[in-house]
Amino acid sequence: MKKQLKNIFSYIESGLIERTVPVRLSLLAALSGEHLLLLGPPGTAKSEMARKLCNVFSNINYFERLLTRFSVPEELFGPLSIKALEKDRYHRLTQRYLPDASVAFIDEIFKANSAILNSLLTILNEREFDNGNVREKIPLISVIAASNELPEDESLDALFDRFMIRYQVKPVTQEEFASLLNISAASTHERPVEKLSISDIENIQEKAATIKLSKKSHDLFCDLRIYLSSKSVYISDRRWRKALKILQVCAFTNDKSEVNEWDCLLLTHILWQQPEQIADLNNWFIEYLNLDIYASAKRIEKLVLAWENKLEEDKKKSTHKTNANGAFLYKTPEGKTTTQHERVSLAERNNEVLFLAPPDQKDRTNQGKGYTLIELENNFFDESYKQTHIDGRWVDVQNYINNTQNRLVNRIDFEALVEPFYFSQNYIDNQCAELSGVIDDVKSICAHYESMQSDVKTISENHIWLKGGLIDRIGFDVEKFIPELTSYCQRFQSLLHGVGSLKIKDFPKVPVK
Repeated sequence: MKKQLKNIFSYIESGLIERTVPVRLSLLAALSGEHLLLLGPPGTAKSEMARKLCNVFSNINYFERLLTRFSVPEELFGPLSIKALEKDRYHRLTQRYLPDASVAFIDEIFKANSAILNSLLTILNEREFDNGNVREKIPLISVIAASNELPEDESLDALFDRFMIRYQVKPVTQEEFASLLNISAASTHERPVEKLSISDIENIQEKAATIKLSKKSHDLFCDLRIYLSSKSVYISDRRWRKALKILQVCAFTNDKSEVNEWDCLLLTHILWQQPEQIADLNNWFIEYLNLDIYASAKRIEKLVLAWENKLEEDKKKSTHKTNANGAFLYKTPEGKTTTQHERVSLAERNNEVLFLAPPDQKDRTNQGKGYTLIELENNFFDESYKQTHIDGRWVDVQNYINNTQNRLVNRIDFEALVEPFYFSQNYIDNQCAELSGVIDDVKSICAHYESMQSDVKTISENHIWLKGGLIDRIGFDVEKFIPELTSYCQRFQSLLHGVGSLKIKDFPKVPVK
């Protein structure tokens, strides 16, 4: 079965670019007896996928229709029988219409009006069609529906809920645009080598029903329900049960005896109500499965930078020298040792004494240039009395210049004499012990992700339903960030060596008497 499904995937994907995930979801929906909603712009191969899906089943009918606001029931369910009307019977001729189809594609599904809606809901959910006063069983396997946008009308909520699997289809990325241009016409007309029958689907569903949840996946379901409730995302009991049914089909067709936590990644296509919830759901799974290597790498990066900054500060740490009396020592520009920390001298310009402006001025120093006596008088003192107003009283210029606090001074700061800072052995030992613990933690994290890298690679290669989806993103991140984690571990080792190299003061041993 697994090999046959792989061949079917190859057929449906042929001629399609970047459609690995929706191709798998469309077939999984069909095998589970559920429906798929493709949300995205026109021209993104949605109808082509539906046609190819129909081709993988033997002896079935296909139906396709584009709905508008003005679509009438006859377009979906068939015209009324004139002969039946002549006999006062209300009967539709459903052959080659939706009630006669096993696989159907309905574009712009949310344009369905009230005249269509009730019958459509019955078809999707019950696989039955009310033809006049007779309810008929129909052979429907799965409907693939498409829409450019989600419904805003609450009357369409029930229709939206009928689509168990939902996927956002986006145009081909720039990286694969060249591949899109190079698609050969022949590749789009290939036919599947092997086909599935209706009995195959029934057999799959019957045997899949016996598949149980593993303990981990059971706990995941419970925890995910709590998370979604905390985010006010309502998921009905029916949707949870049908989600389990889909995962059972997933596990069975993947040759597994139980639904494991990796199968549960498919819930990211089932349990969102708005597209903006998809990213949160993906991130929850990554965090829950302990696969958030990006967050781990960023956290360790901050830690290693903090330790490196601390070591750099310790290396630069010094002690201010003192004399025998404990006074700090400084060095003058001439190289002499002194306990004075600066040299203060009265400022002059061309042998003229310089003064400060009065206290009410914003810059008393005149940008360090000061004022000569003449400049002081001309700028701040009246011409007749040579006075200025300071702190509520008149001060003449002579008294002003006699006050030494109004003189501009030059200050030269002396360089402090320092000596290396010596750390205690206890400090070094504690730092090294703490760093060793950090290194062990980082090594453990590296080992975890290296192990997960192997697991993710195996899952990506062997799990037929997960290819191209979240598992590939996880694998990409793990492969990208493992070298970073390794480099951080090496930097911590260098830090350990650096801390061990800090200066330690040797205290003389006291002789024992």
